[in-house]
Amino acid sequence: MKDDYLFKQVYDYVLNRIQRNEWKEQDKLPSIRQLAAEMNVHRLTVLKAYQLLKQHDKVYSKDKSGYYVQSNMTKSLEYPDNPIVSAYVQKNHLSEIHQAPVTYHFSQALLDPNLLPNHYFSDYVKKVFDLYPKVLATYSTVQGDLELRERLTQYFINHYKTHLSANDLLITSGSQQAIHLISQAFIKPRDTVLFERPSYSAAIDIFRAQGAHIVTVDIHPYGYDLEQVEHYMKQYKPRLFYLNPTFHNPTGYTVPIKQRKQLVELAEQNRCLLIEDDAYHDIYFDQDPPPPIYTYDSAGSVIYIRSFSKYISPGLRIATVICQSSLMNSLITVKSLTDNGSPLLNQKIFLHYFSSLRLQQHLEKLRIALEIRKEIMEDELAVTDWKWTSPKGGLNLWVQLPEKISTELLLTKSIEQSISFVPGQVCDPLKQRSSWIRLSYSYANEKQLSVGLKRFIDVAHSLY
Repeated sequence: MKDDYLFKQVYDYVLNRIQRNEWKEQDKLPSIRQLAAEMNVHRLTVLKAYQLLKQHDKVYSKDKSGYYVQSNMTKSLEYPDNPIVSAYVQKNHLSEIHQAPVTYHFSQALLDPNLLPNHYFSDYVKKVFDLYPKVLATYSTVQGDLELRERLTQYFINHYKTHLSANDLLITSGSQQAIHLISQAFIKPRDTVLFERPSYSAAIDIFRAQGAHIVTVDIHPYGYDLEQVEHYMKQYKPRLFYLNPTFHNPTGYTVPIKQRKQLVELAEQNRCLLIEDDAYHDIYFDQDPPPPIYTYDSAGSVIYIRSFSKYISPGLRIATVICQSSLMNSLITVKSLTDNGSPLLNQKIFLHYFSSLRLQQHLEKLRIALEIRKEIMEDELAVTDWKWTSPKGGLNLWVQLPEKISTELLLTKSIEQSISFVPGQVCDPLKQRSSWIRLSYSYANEKQLSVGLKRFIDVAHSLY
């Protein structure tokens, strides 16, 4: 046990110095002999730490030379003059692409503000101030406004026939905060987590920043290879599996009911938490998606994140986490250290809109509008030989381009033509070059979709 403790000390020491940028990319690390002497440990202890750091892509080795700090990404030398492309290649932060000053935003998986009931919403704000005149003079509880949690509890009971109480819900400032809280509460450096490949880029960044070792599971139009999932759970003993099984971001795929039930069984058998991120559940076109995975869970193996921001009001930043009390207590503790509770005004505004008939009318119109936009995008892309699976809901198309097109160069040329999109590399936990891209049809209006896609296709064809 002492040897294991010393090994962890060495691992954490090296990783900490890398993360603080004391040892920079490509720097040579101290030799095994030197570090063993400095830390007063056996050389095999240092070797074991270096080997695990190499396995986790923190360092690499050169024959007869030693160990070096790994680059975050292979630098792109082809496009040094484009700071947006350079930032995405080197850091893989989606925000740099979103900030590009373009006319045709196919990178934004957000709603066109004109699709939101803005005037009606402003009237609701006035109503909330009448009902709660002191709403700005007090805080919410850390777990979230009780009235809102009770209303959401009733919603989930009515829709999914699950057994819930308001104490099983935590209100967060959007799903991204929920993911961050989970990483803080349950992940330590070197813990293994399973991730879909591709996946939500912000979640990748959050868990990687926490020091997690990411192992990937491919997602397909039919779901997962569950034999692969089972094998990885047994081999790596992951702390959790982060998944986005309903209108998956970025692919749009939906995992079938049978696999949802089997995933819960595998998680319970292997003591692995399933983190179910459900941001697009109500954005379906033909029929309701399958019930969430958490509805099949009876052993506390699932933490469910349901976001409402995307299609009700992005500015309110409202999401809820559902889990059993043993997990909830840890999340509440971390939440109290983060912000001591999400803004009460936002929660009250959301509560009364969520409870209104107007919301259902809004959702029905929104689904029609988004399906029309998806069809416009697919009609424009039909002139190409590109490949995609038409999603049954959500906001995105996951499109495969010909291998001969460099998505980095395409991004550069597209931004010059005032067009943005998301290269697949951004959504890849392994950050490997890819011929896939994500095109979002939700933010641009119908005319912009048609004009912008024609222009985008011309740019792509010029690179053949």
